[in-house]
Amino acid sequence: MALFWRSYVVWKKTGINPFTFKNFDTHAFVGCAYKLTFALLVLVVLVYALSPAAYDYLAPIRWLEHPSLRWIGAAFVIFSLVWIIIAQAQMGEAWRIGIDTQHRTPLVQEGVFRISRNPIYVGGIIMLSGLFLIIPNALTLLILIMGLVLIGVQVRVEEEHVGKMYPREYAEYCQRVRRWL
Repeated sequence: MALFWRSYVVWKKTGINPFTFKNFDTHAFVGCAYKLTFALLVLVVLVYALSPAAYDYLAPIRWLEHPSLRWIGAAFVIFSLVWIIIAQAQMGEAWRIGIDTQHRTPLVQEGVFRISRNPIYVGGIIMLSGLFLIIPNALTLLILIMGLVLIGVQVRVEEEHVGKMYPREYAEYCQRVRRWL
């Protein structure tokens, strides 16, 4: 919901569709893979919540099914959701899902962007880790691994784009702020 809500707000405010996956290249492939990962995520949560008998088919990792790990996972998910919403709000009208080659957006360097160049992706990694701790099984492990790989690729594609848009400013920003944390 955090992704869709911020996208809706930007669209209503600017009239610009923040979903910018247009041509099929590395960026578009990552976008398709994100959709698949999200569908798997919804599937595993629904199976876990609605059909405990079917959950056994997702190859649970029983030794990780500990209440304290679930609480840690829940804390990760809640923290990451708040973190992501704050980062999206601080991006304001610059928020996009994907790379927008049609509109020049400001280079956001304030707020949580002083801590990480990619705070939304950091939040995503924390959220996927939390989900794995809450529902430890083969599918959530796969989702976590896919998320890590996809986020790593997407960050590099976006950084290349931003580096071309703001050569000097972005190079200085990269010197001051780490990619992750």
